[in-house]
Amino acid sequence: MKTVTVDVKQVTRVEGHGNISVNIRDGAITRLELQIVESPRFFEAFLRGRRWEEAPHIACRICGICSVGHTTAAVKAIEAATGIEVSEQTRLLRKLILNAEQLQSHVLHLYFLAVPDFFGVGSVIPLASTHPEVVKRALRMKKLANDLCAAVGGRHIHPIAYHVGGFTHVPPDEELVGIKRRLEEAREDLRETVELFSALDIPKFERPAEYVSLQVAGNGEYAFYDGELVSNLQPEPTQVRDYRTRVLESIVPHSAAKHVRSPNSPTYMVGALARFNNNHAQLHPEAKKTARTLGLEPICGNPFHNNTAQLVECVHCTEHSIELMDLLLSRGLHEEAPVRPQRFGTGAGAAEVPRGTLFHEYALDRDGAIVEANLVIPTGQNLANIEADMRAMLPEMLDADWSREAITLRLEMLIRAYDPCISCATHFLDIDWA
Repeated sequence: MKTVTVDVKQVTRVEGHGNISVNIRDGAITRLELQIVESPRFFEAFLRGRRWEEAPHIACRICGICSVGHTTAAVKAIEAATGIEVSEQTRLLRKLILNAEQLQSHVLHLYFLAVPDFFGVGSVIPLASTHPEVVKRALRMKKLANDLCAAVGGRHIHPIAYHVGGFTHVPPDEELVGIKRRLEEAREDLRETVELFSALDIPKFERPAEYVSLQVAGNGEYAFYDGELVSNLQPEPTQVRDYRTRVLESIVPHSAAKHVRSPNSPTYMVGALARFNNNHAQLHPEAKKTARTLGLEPICGNPFHNNTAQLVECVHCTEHSIELMDLLLSRGLHEEAPVRPQRFGTGAGAAEVPRGTLFHEYALDRDGAIVEANLVIPTGQNLANIEADMRAMLPEMLDADWSREAITLRLEMLIRAYDPCISCATHFLDIDWA
C-alpha cells in the first residue's frame, strides 16, 4: 500500500497545455485527472455568420498540424449541406493530400515526441548529437510529406488551393513525378524506421477498449477520406450525418475540453490504433508486412502501440500515395470549373486525421451564412479513455513498488502515445463572476 502524489504542470512533447494530477492514499486512488488547461479557441463561434465558402479556410486555422484534416471535414460538411458533388479527380487529390498530412504528422510524433522517451532524453535535441543519422532521416521524411502537401494544397500548412467543390490549382505533372520518385526512395527511410522501432522496448499494458473509426464498406480502401462510423463493439455502421447518436459529449470540471462517450461504453479510443484494429484487412500489403514485423496484431489493446500503428500507417500512406499519383498521371490532371451550391441546409462531414476521427457540422441559412457549427475533435474523444488507461495502469505500478519518478514518466509516456492535440480539443469557457 502506498501514498503517492503526481503533479505534472504542462506535460511536455505534446501539442497544447495539459497537467497530470494524481493522488493515491494508502493504495487507493483519490484523485486522477488529465487537466486540460488550454484557453478555449472559440472557432465554432468564429464560424457563425460567415459564408459557406469561408468555412474551410477558417476551420483549417484550428491546427497547424491537422490543417488538411480540418479542411477536409469542413468541405465535406459544406458539400453535404449544399448538395455539391465533386469530381473523381478532386476525390483522388483529396486522398493524396490527406495521406501526406498523415505522413508529416506521424513522422513528427514518432521521431520528435515519442522516441526521446526510449532513448532516455528529454527532447530530440540531444539526439541530434548522439544519433544524427536518426534526426536527419526524420527531417528528410517530414520535408517530403510537407512538399507533397504543398504540391496539392498550395502550401504545406493551411492549404489555399483546397476549396468546397474542388481545387483552384492542380500540380503540374513534373512536380508529381518528382515527388513520386522521392516517395519511392523514402522506402529505405521507412525500412530503417521500422528497424529502429522494432528494437524499442514498448511498455507492456493491456486494457480492453472500444475502438471507433471510419470504415469503407466491403473491400474498400483503408479509411481516411471516405467511410461510415464503426467500432469493434458495434460493427453496424452509422452514417456520418447521424454521428451525434454515437458521439456523446459532456463537460467535466477539470478540463477545458469536453469528454466523449459512446452508447456502448463510457470511454473509447480513436486514432491510428483504432483504425488498425477496425480496418487492418484494408491496409496495403506492405503495411501489413510492416505490422507483422513489428508484432502488431488486431485487436491490440495496448495504447502504447498507437505509435506502432502510426508507423504502419506511414508505410500504407507512402504506398497508397504512389498508386494515387500513378492513377492521376495516367488520366491527366486538368483544371476544373467551380461548382456552385444546389441548396442551403445542414450537413456533416468526417475525416480520419492523424489523431482520429474528426467531425464538422454546419447549418446554413437561406443566404448561405453559417448559423450553427459543431466540431468534435479526436483528442477530445480520447481524453476519457486516457484517464481510464491511467486508472488501470496505476495499481500495476504500485504493486511493483515503482518510484514516484518512474510512475510519472510512464503516465507521461501514455499520454504522448495518444499523440494528443490539446489546443484543437479545447471548446468552452466557464466564467464565475462571483
